[in-house]
Amino acid sequence: MFRSYFQRSAKRKLEKKYAKLLNETHRLSTINRALSDQKMAEADHVLQQLNT
Repeated sequence: MFRSYFQRSAKRKLEKKYAKLLNETHRLSTINRALSDQKMAEADHVLQQLNT
């Protein structure tokens, strides 16, 4: 019963983190391309965690 609740909340946290990183990536794309690429790599890592 509680396990499914915690699994959903962990998934939701990762989804929020992924969305935040994508927004940050978009914002940085016009300011600092290297930092934007770094944030995109972090977002890809979070996406891989979501898919497993």
